[in-house]
Amino acid sequence: MPPSVTRRPGTAEAVVLGLAAMLGAGVFGVWGPAVDAAGVWLPMAVVVSGAVALCAAAAGSDVARVFPDGCAVGGTALLPPGLTRVACLAHLVGRAAAAATAATVFASYVLPDRPVLAAVGLVVVVTGLAVAGVTRTVRGAWALVGGVGVVLFVAVLVGLAGAGGRQGDVSAAAQVAVPVGPASAGAPGLLTAAGLLFFSFAGFARLFPLGTQPAERRRVIGLTLGVALLVHVAVAVALLCGLGVDAAATAAAPLAALVDAGGAPALGVLVRIGAAAACGSALLAVLAGGSRTAATMAARGELPRALAIAGRRGSLWRADLIGGVAAVVVVVALGPVGSLTVAACALLVHYALVGVAAVLLPATERTWPASVFASGAVLCVLLALLLPVRGLAVTVATLAALWTVVTLYARRFRSG
Repeated sequence: MPPSVTRRPGTAEAVVLGLAAMLGAGVFGVWGPAVDAAGVWLPMAVVVSGAVALCAAAAGSDVARVFPDGCAVGGTALLPPGLTRVACLAHLVGRAAAAATAATVFASYVLPDRPVLAAVGLVVVVTGLAVAGVTRTVRGAWALVGGVGVVLFVAVLVGLAGAGGRQGDVSAAAQVAVPVGPASAGAPGLLTAAGLLFFSFAGFARLFPLGTQPAERRRVIGLTLGVALLVHVAVAVALLCGLGVDAAATAAAPLAALVDAGGAPALGVLVRIGAAAACGSALLAVLAGGSRTAATMAARGELPRALAIAGRRGSLWRADLIGGVAAVVVVVALGPVGSLTVAACALLVHYALVGVAAVLLPATERTWPASVFASGAVLCVLLALLLPVRGLAVTVATLAALWTVVTLYARRFRSG
């Protein structure tokens, strides 16, 4: 059980913990590339992404209930060791890229003139906090959800009022072009956007270890993803109404651009503060999740044993440091859109395998229909294949290289 959870949370607390994980960097930073891919079909892309996330969350919840220490795929009890390794490595790659994405979103809102410096600085600071054993708490989750909720409510009101998007000069926050690339219009573009938007919902993994009863787990997952879906649809509609497709697609900090276009500097400051808090919190949670996966692999002899050893303050500080370094490398090498694409792709690969693992659960251990798990696995693969080619290629090459290295290490470990 995570350090931040010391007792079984009630439904309200579990929902808030899940929302705190889902209303982070994604809801502030995924919109430019998603609008570029889907255009006016953005709200439908959000719905598709939310449906895929529900299937993935159902699968992960059932597997985690039966195998709480299995890195969301039940260890090697359900999948062959090779596929289990792919799932775990996809989770690690996705977490490192997600950390980089959170840092780049932070930079686009807080210090757009020095994005790399700001992003790397945030990673260094948050990694230091993780190494020191700082974690998110239930009280902190309530504060984060409340604060971010207010910020998003204000931004949505401004957008629906049509204050932005029809003025000739949108703020500098909307001047940095970040196109995804050659995604097609229509259905392929909609599904490309849905794949990118999956990143925004991937925080549902926070719900897996909460220890609620099966019926309550289903209720919590449904409520959390339902609220998150409504929030994302509202923001998507507000951006299209307030900025229009072209401005929203080229905005590095779309919510700041939305309120800046309304001529309300104070609201722009509020949005930037909200984005900074959400990204910092998301980065801390992402590093922690990656560290736990690394520790699980280390315990199986797939990574050095030292990664499974906690420090005096209970933190997996070696894994945290490696995760921070990996995030910095992704920030420098791929930039905002590249890190977002790799994060989405790797997480989709991971949850496709989670869905397969859930299908293999005994019927008596499932609390959701197997068809939900199978549908989620197929849709995850489809969305991953329709992501921008460069990000897909980087993800596949990275996973192949890491799988080879880790497999050789594991064989050497077992033989010696």
